[in-house]
Amino acid sequence: MKPLLNLALYLTLLSVLGAQDASNPNVVFILADDFGYGDAQCLNPERGKIATPAIDKLAEQGMTFTDAHSTSSVCTPTRYAILTGRYNWRTHLQKSVLYGFGEPLIAKDRLTVAGFLKQQGYTTGAIGKWHLGLDMPFTDDTRTKGHHPKNIDWKGKVKNGPVDRGFDYFHGISASLDMTPYIYIENDRFVGEATATKAFHRKGPAEPDFEAIDVLPMIGKKAVEFISRQKASKPFFAYVAFTSPHTPILPSKEWQGKSPLGKYGDFVMQTDAIVGDIVQAIDDAGFSENTLVIFTTDNGCSNAAGIDELEKKGHYPSALLRGSKADLWDGGHRVPFIARWPKVIQPQSTSDQLICQADLMATCADLIGAKVPDGAGEDSVSFKAALRGEPIISSRVGVIHHSIDGCFAYRQDKWKLLLARGSGGWTAPRENKVPAGSPEAQLYDMEADPSETTNLYASKPEIAAKLLAQLTSDIERGRSTEGSPAKNDIDKIVLWKSNK
Repeated sequence: MKPLLNLALYLTLLSVLGAQDASNPNVVFILADDFGYGDAQCLNPERGKIATPAIDKLAEQGMTFTDAHSTSSVCTPTRYAILTGRYNWRTHLQKSVLYGFGEPLIAKDRLTVAGFLKQQGYTTGAIGKWHLGLDMPFTDDTRTKGHHPKNIDWKGKVKNGPVDRGFDYFHGISASLDMTPYIYIENDRFVGEATATKAFHRKGPAEPDFEAIDVLPMIGKKAVEFISRQKASKPFFAYVAFTSPHTPILPSKEWQGKSPLGKYGDFVMQTDAIVGDIVQAIDDAGFSENTLVIFTTDNGCSNAAGIDELEKKGHYPSALLRGSKADLWDGGHRVPFIARWPKVIQPQSTSDQLICQADLMATCADLIGAKVPDGAGEDSVSFKAALRGEPIISSRVGVIHHSIDGCFAYRQDKWKLLLARGSGGWTAPRENKVPAGSPEAQLYDMEADPSETTNLYASKPEIAAKLLAQLTSDIERGRSTEGSPAKNDIDKIVLWKSNK
């Protein structure tokens, strides 16, 4: 009987371990694309004119962070920081973004949130827009550049994409929806062959049946399917990256004409509805109580949405913030960040604590009582305490912002220093259009002046000097959190991008 008893004890132990694993929260991270801080009605009730009932409901059921930031004001760099817990400018990508045929930005030995959670027993899935580069299969040894290479092996294996960076499953597209190639990728294979040529802004290879208008609904469908396949006995991480409301602005037929603001309003409403579909799938599967759902966006609203016309109709995509996508001003990178976790988060709660999206790595580790390994998440701080309504204990002094032109800003408490004379991005004045004699930098009191209208750089030099010193230290140490100094991927990072 003794062997049977040992077997019973073994099975009991396995059962206990399984229950412990199952107690770890699921994490569903929903990332919209070019969705402004003021596009969510709950964040902009007076100056927002687009109905977002699903996002508003998520805020009612959970917590709204009012001072959350993407680490960059454009797509690729933000996604790098989300998945690695490390600032994007520590890589070779010092400005701008990758394109659809771009090489992998995440190094092979760089641990991602997905890879970390997979090590902890999670099932991991990425659905939607990748935009972090991958190795396309070529028919010869020539890696051609541009948007329309002629030597892609559409039956070949895609390497160093999501499934080689910690994800068990991927279904989506290589980059933005206005970037070639226009074809789905599932795991490490193309879905079909891009034998046609189409142009959804840029002209290039496309799978004959691929239509841009179908992509957002497909992302919603695949996200729901992934969630529905999961089991209560094993936690999961879903990274759902929308292609909306980024260009091309193409709401589905059933959403056209829903908003008085035109196509952009329609597309935001459709984006909101798919957020609702994903949350409903979580609830229908019985996962709601112990699932942390986060809705956020990669940067502010794009000028391509027609911001001037939207404002004439009473809708301000950046709410009271100055600037928009690509900019160093807060309209470029202060983003909606709404979290629901019924087991922990109080409904209708808010937090004004300063966080950034690079914090996902450390937060996920904290949620499950694990430690981020050395050599990973160098800029990530856990905001788990904030979810409980408690102060965040951080070894990071401040948060670094970055614009499309590679301009830096540093935020510490209420103070924000911008190493730029203008927007640092697309909003006027751009750096090369700033009037002669303008201050070399900008300093704002974000509590008294969240719209960044009064530049205090000349009147408070001691504060500017303190912030500049801390920014310099965070860059040179290779990390902004406690720990041994790390290395950036390039030897020299240029701090001042405009003429001082």
